[in-house]
Amino acid sequence: MFKPPLLLKTIDFSFLCLIFFISACQNQRTSNKETSVLRTDSIQIWIDQSKLSETPVATKSYLLGKAQNNALSISNDSLKSTYLTQLSYRYYQIKDSLNFRKINTKSIQFNTRVRDSFNLAYAHWDLADFYNSYSIKDSAYYHYRVAQQTFEAIDKPYKSGQLLTAMARVQSEVGAYTSAEATIIKAIEKFKPLTQYAALSKCYSLLADNAKLLGETERALVHYDEALKYLEKAKGSPIAILSLKHDIALVYQKQGRHEKAISVFEEVLAFDSIYQKKARLCGRLLGNLGYSYLKTNQTEKLPQPFIKAIHIQDSINDLGGKSAVTLKLAEYYLRQKDSSSALKNLHLAKDLTTATGNSKKLLEVLRVLSRADPKNRLKYTEHYFALNDSLQLQERQILNKFGRIRFETDEFIAENEVLASEKQLWAGIAVSLILLGLASFTMINQRVKNRILKFREEQQANNQEIFNLMLAQGEKVEEGKKMEQKRVSEELHDGVLGKMLGARMMLIGLNKKINPEAIAERAKAISILQDVEGEVRSISHELSHAAYQKIHNFILSIKELVQTIQSSAKINIDFKFTEELDWDALSGEIKINLYRIVQESLQNSVKHAVCENIYINFYADEALLTIDIADDGKGFVQKREKKGIGMRNMSSRIKKVNGTWNIKSKVGKGTTVTFIIPLVSNDSENAPRITAETEPNLQEV
Repeated sequence: MFKPPLLLKTIDFSFLCLIFFISACQNQRTSNKETSVLRTDSIQIWIDQSKLSETPVATKSYLLGKAQNNALSISNDSLKSTYLTQLSYRYYQIKDSLNFRKINTKSIQFNTRVRDSFNLAYAHWDLADFYNSYSIKDSAYYHYRVAQQTFEAIDKPYKSGQLLTAMARVQSEVGAYTSAEATIIKAIEKFKPLTQYAALSKCYSLLADNAKLLGETERALVHYDEALKYLEKAKGSPIAILSLKHDIALVYQKQGRHEKAISVFEEVLAFDSIYQKKARLCGRLLGNLGYSYLKTNQTEKLPQPFIKAIHIQDSINDLGGKSAVTLKLAEYYLRQKDSSSALKNLHLAKDLTTATGNSKKLLEVLRVLSRADPKNRLKYTEHYFALNDSLQLQERQILNKFGRIRFETDEFIAENEVLASEKQLWAGIAVSLILLGLASFTMINQRVKNRILKFREEQQANNQEIFNLMLAQGEKVEEGKKMEQKRVSEELHDGVLGKMLGARMMLIGLNKKINPEAIAERAKAISILQDVEGEVRSISHELSHAAYQKIHNFILSIKELVQTIQSSAKINIDFKFTEELDWDALSGEIKINLYRIVQESLQNSVKHAVCENIYINFYADEALLTIDIADDGKGFVQKREKKGIGMRNMSSRIKKVNGTWNIKSKVGKGTTVTFIIPLVSNDSENAPRITAETEPNLQEV
């Protein structure tokens, strides 16, 4: 005998366990599903509500707190990662630094644990923006780099380019201009294949700023032209275009081409309602325009631009812009030999640059102060050199730290790549095992289905063959009966009746005698012969009629089944059927399945009902055939009764002929089974029908 391999047995057992486990967990999963969906929907709603501009800050914090508490308790890792990342960014936007640090730390830890690279990169990006807003440049650069390398690893070139731009901006702010330029070029290489014109415009603008700070003004102008070209392709806002033109004018100013700078400044300032749309830009434009007037000796136009600029900057609290304009105004007063006003504005500029932490601008203020205040020149000069040395040392330290950060982040990314490759390996092994198991399960399942299908086909063929043999045997018996009846009829008619007729004629001839006694005897004999003749004729007619009368072979088969069960089980079976229906014209599929259904029903009554009588009724209308099988047995409680193989077989057979069935049973009052089958004949055009004029006649057996 064939024995399946041990591996196949193990797989079969494992899949059976898996199916059992899934079935056992299904109810619990269904019961928790609605609650889980409701909770996740609420979290997203609270986060979205916190984004509305009209929502008060206190309400935003309350909504984010509710979302945070629910997000931490959900079990879906993917949703949890997404919600933690969204909450981190929202806390950063509303400037809630305490909650931001708390939720951002949890987001980084959780996303690292579940290896969700996408949300982990966003969490580092948020933290980098947070550090950058507090001017902690080295930490900002570190987290920008981690986020950029993570996006690079998961093939997100646009996000990687955005972070390279942010890294370059930080490098430029700390004086690492060469490194910043290399980083910007990498960002441009990311954006160009994606045709991200707005992002390319920012990159070229940043390149131009770097070149300007390095004193490479011609290269700065080339980059600004590229930035303007890409901004126009991106259909940038008019204010953004004017801001770029302002930067170009600053390059002209640095080159000493003040007349050209003045024309650009005046062009930008002529833009309608620039103050309402961009007050900060307007203030800086006025200050730079005034400075170009000063350099071209157009002092008659001064100091009004400086005063207007300071007024705008006071209204919007632009301390950085005000410090720059105040320094320019001090230079104007020095040109006018107004030392008192110059010193007043220089000290104000010194205070403003100290408050804003702009050390480079403070160097400019100290340089001018040492020239404007001869008495304190030594003090300002010493301060200038000390600050300059400190800035150079700080820049060197930051550059070294940035180099260390690059090394550390490269190590971090390398470790992540190793972990990712291990994860892919284990995932591949798991997928392979699952696919192997599914393939094995599919093969086994298909084999079982094929065997069942083959068995059913063989069973159907055997049933049909048995039924056909049964019908053929019945037809042969009936054909023999018909032939015998016809033969007897012919013998009676041609033989006996002929002889009787001859005898009668002889007697009629003898009747000519006039002897009274002979006449009486002959009359009596003739009368008797006439009676015999009439009786034989009657028998002949009846036999002849029976020979041509329709005999239902299918009904005969049912009768034989009834008689067999009745004699073996000692139970009285009352069988009635509609005589007008041509039962043999029913399709073979209906006849074989109906025969088996009746057989199974009778066997059920014999086995389980403990009955004395069974009643079978076959009746039909123009479209439906109805079979009632009732017994007077003990009955059963239908709700508690389990379906056995017999009832499943009956259900299967009734479905094959597109029928329906039902059971009615009461304890102590017997059981009734009703089958309803659509009438289908062997010849679809000559389907069996009952005439509407004739009531169905139940022929009792």
